[in-house]
Amino acid sequence: MPRFYCPQPLAAGAIVDLPEAVAHHLHVVRMQPGDALTLFDGRGGQYQASVHEVGKKRASARVEEHQAVDVELPYSVTLAQGLPEGAKMDWIIEKAVELGVAAIQPLAARRSVVRLSGERAEKRQAHWHGVIVAASEQCGRNRLARLAPLADFERFIAATEVKDNPQPRILFSPRATASLADWARTAGPQALTLMVGPEGGFSAEEEQAALDAGALALSLGPRVLRTETAGLAAVAALNALWGQF
Repeated sequence: MPRFYCPQPLAAGAIVDLPEAVAHHLHVVRMQPGDALTLFDGRGGQYQASVHEVGKKRASARVEEHQAVDVELPYSVTLAQGLPEGAKMDWIIEKAVELGVAAIQPLAARRSVVRLSGERAEKRQAHWHGVIVAASEQCGRNRLARLAPLADFERFIAATEVKDNPQPRILFSPRATASLADWARTAGPQALTLMVGPEGGFSAEEEQAALDAGALALSLGPRVLRTETAGLAAVAALNALWGQF
């Protein structure tokens, strides 16, 4: 059954206007009044619904039964990702949502090739939000992962020192001697932040600043992973070690 995100609050019995992109989709696939679909508003759970009206640019749905469906992880994972080249960030965000990440923090690191600011940054943020919505519709999540504004890495570290934010912050480094797997088995399920560098990784100065602020440097094994692989591999490993696969 088709699933769509509806940003306005939903309630059983209401007739709601659907977002323009959803209306366009319904028109393209020739859905008709009375056809069933599923809606969610990001507040938890989902609603069975049916098409009320559909046109080329506008459509509405009749909201029906609420279903308390929750597929969120029992621990909160924030992925702090150094900006990669090209469309890699889209792919990272899409797969992170599928794996259950609760929040995504884009980071401008020293080795980030892509530089965003002003209107360009705002447009990219809006685009990434759309990626989160589409991935949530596809994978069955009823809560949207939070997307933080792009932050400078060093400012991000300074703003999240351990005295202010006691949850573990893990920085992946090829120089680390302790592994994520060993740490996860000992520490057990808990909220945490994973920090992944862009192509080329974090600089030595950035890594030291993170360690000085209380971050843990951990390894993902003997092979060097690409920036678009590292964070997703880490989340998948945690889910396996902590019983979510």
